[in-house]
Amino acid sequence: MSVAPVSRPASVLAIALALMAVYLVWGSTYLAIRFALEGGYPPLLMAGLRFIAAGGLMYAALRLRGVPAPTRAQWPNVLAMGVLLLGLGNGLVCIAEQSVSSGLAAVAVASAPIWIALFAAIRGDRPSRIEWAGLAVGFAGVLWLNAGSSLTATPTGLIALLIAPLAWAFGSVWSRGRDLPSPFMAAASQMLAGGVIILVAGLLVGERFTELPTLKGTLSVAYLTSFGSIIGFTAYVWLLHNVRPTLAGSYAYVNPAIAVLLGAWLANERFQVNDIGAMVVILVAVVAITLGRARARKPVPVPAAAGDRS
Repeated sequence: MSVAPVSRPASVLAIALALMAVYLVWGSTYLAIRFALEGGYPPLLMAGLRFIAAGGLMYAALRLRGVPAPTRAQWPNVLAMGVLLLGLGNGLVCIAEQSVSSGLAAVAVASAPIWIALFAAIRGDRPSRIEWAGLAVGFAGVLWLNAGSSLTATPTGLIALLIAPLAWAFGSVWSRGRDLPSPFMAAASQMLAGGVIILVAGLLVGERFTELPTLKGTLSVAYLTSFGSIIGFTAYVWLLHNVRPTLAGSYAYVNPAIAVLLGAWLANERFQVNDIGAMVVILVAVVAITLGRARARKPVPVPAAAGDRS
């Protein structure tokens, strides 16, 4: 009688390295975006080129390994996610960072889990008491950030950073249950499609390279492409398959702190008391919502014949 192989649990070292990648890499992307913009890259052209390069490399590598390409029915869903998560979610952050510090942009984006919980509730996923409390605290933090912080001095940055986390949250909730390819192929095709859309949008609004970008700016784009898009995302998907969702999602309240520290250290960014206060309130809310969803989630029995989907 043959015995089915038992998958070995991930080592503590592997989990720690993956978490460090997600925490540090994704937390540093906000500063890398700022350096790329300062180096002469227009925001939308930079984001589009970055995602086309990262998505194209991942797509080619996956196809060489035999991973099926998205079907004709899956491409519209992939395209919609590319518009919501990358085009609006990331593209608007790049636009905002022309006038807003990288740390403050990260704090605004940290509100995404709050909007995800709200959209999930509208869709019928009833929040627990802890989640309701987190939502209330989170909205207070968002109002504080948008009314009492230095964002008020930059209307364009304010509007962009209001829409970006809303689009990311809506796209994340909308994608649940949709017909999509395997996780890595979905990410690759989403970056590829989203990158083309962002690039075209940049050209349509008149973005052009007026001068040769600096070496620092080009290295920043290379970092965003390789570490931010490929390594960071790969580590995150691996975590989703090997640790509790609560731990994998902890990047949401670690990344802003990393971004603020890096911005202050490497770019001499300064923050008002209101900025830091709003960040603390938002992060407390995100932690409450994350813990509430973890407690509310019941274990789902896995059929004996089911295989590993990773």
